[in-house]
Amino acid sequence: MRLKNYKADLLKRLRDPEYAAEYLAQVLAEKDSAAFLIALKDVVEAGGGVGELAGRVGLKRPSLYKILSKNGNPTLETLQEILKPLGLRVSVALDETA
Repeated sequence: MRLKNYKADLLKRLRDPEYAAEYLAQVLAEKDSAAFLIALKDVVEAGGGVGELAGRVGLKRPSLYKILSKNGNPTLETLQEILKPLGLRVSVALDETA
């Protein structure tokens, strides 16, 4: 039995903004910022890649790579700029467990 390439399948699914939003929300809920940046990089890759997004956002490609690295620490404004061309945005929701 041949295994499916999970990355190719993931990127295909992440082209759907609803799936991408839920994917990012689930990773964000884990409270692991490095994992969130990896997930965000997956969403960016699915949306055309870092090079294309950098041009649409007005950032240089190396800057965007740095932001999306595991040590990246994007500001809220930068995060919003990255998400907007992908059809996503930052939002706040009630925490039912609080």
